[in-house]
Amino acid sequence: MPVLPGACDDEGVSRSAEALWRAIAVFRFASLGYAALLLGVFDENRYSRPDLAWIVLGAMGSWTVVTTLAYSHRRHRTAALLSADLAVTAGLLLSTFALQLPAARHSGLVPVTGPWVAGPVLAWAVRYGRAAGAAAALALSLPTFALSGWSVSVVPNGEVLMLLAGVAVGHVAQLAAALEAERQHTDRVEAASRERERLARDIHDSVLQVLALVHRRGLEAGGAAAELGRLAGEQEAALRALIGAGPTATSADVDLSALLKPLASEWVTVGGPAGSVLVGNAEGEGVTAAVGAALDNVRRHCGPHARAWVLVEDEPEVVTVTIRDDGQGIPEGRLAQAIGAGRLGVSQSIRGRMRDLGGCAEIRSLPGEGTEVTLRLPRPPSPGRPAQEPARVRAW
Repeated sequence: MPVLPGACDDEGVSRSAEALWRAIAVFRFASLGYAALLLGVFDENRYSRPDLAWIVLGAMGSWTVVTTLAYSHRRHRTAALLSADLAVTAGLLLSTFALQLPAARHSGLVPVTGPWVAGPVLAWAVRYGRAAGAAAALALSLPTFALSGWSVSVVPNGEVLMLLAGVAVGHVAQLAAALEAERQHTDRVEAASRERERLARDIHDSVLQVLALVHRRGLEAGGAAAELGRLAGEQEAALRALIGAGPTATSADVDLSALLKPLASEWVTVGGPAGSVLVGNAEGEGVTAAVGAALDNVRRHCGPHARAWVLVEDEPEVVTVTIRDDGQGIPEGRLAQAIGAGRLGVSQSIRGRMRDLGGCAEIRSLPGEGTEVTLRLPRPPSPGRPAQEPARVRAW
């Protein structure tokens, strides 16, 4: 059974949902008091067994305490407890058969439970939404009609109000959950923006200044140092552009094959389907950056003339990019040693990027047999995108 997003799950329950559960507890105690008032006023003329009616009222009070304590813990708000709440309430409602005079029942007099029966209807509505609230109200309407002898002359005002309450409260709960989810998303975006600004300040105060110094001193020294200074200047400019850029738009689709095509060279072969491989803009840039990081590792650890192959596979559920090389492979334990030494090229530039995109990266390597990096990017199928034939592969 679906649960309202953000309203009742164990992780990140919204404040609005908790407020609704507290309101249900208040309602149940208030309606219990009203039922006691009705019983005290009409017990002499309307009930055949007033003593048993008070016992039923005591049972209602005990069940109110039990449900209030249970519903105060999110993990207890299960379908089983809600069903038990509905069954116990219906049973107490049907006890009116033994307590109330037949004439009183057939005339539509409020049963011994009074409006207290609406408690589980509200609980179902808050937990599962409008449809569940309406279903719970209809389920409790059956015992009420049975009490009236299935008479059509009795106007079901109470049942209609209970149905409307279930639908209205369920609708409010769904709106509150949606608003809370939007608020949490906004908070995460703001937190990410503040963290970005903090990192930009730290980078400006440390890394950028060092790169600027290396750039200046390298140009002054000349020779081999001049080339080092030029590279430092390029990295400084790229880093300044990165930290100064705003959030990247993610709505437009891009062709992943076109983004990977410039990576082809004398030593790198890039292949993929004959048609376009459409992905989101952010996903395309992230996968391209991860592929670039993998190729950088090939050049760094296998030499500038090592061969590498990049293959793009387009499937309805996932886009897969495989990077293979003919190097010597990665010795066992080398990746763990790199992470321990603070070199995070694989863990952050490759795996971290794919994880942020909702995908994953797998690395297979045996000494002497090269390395294979597989990047998988799940995505929903796009009806407008023509199906690709795996056999039709082109290389650039």
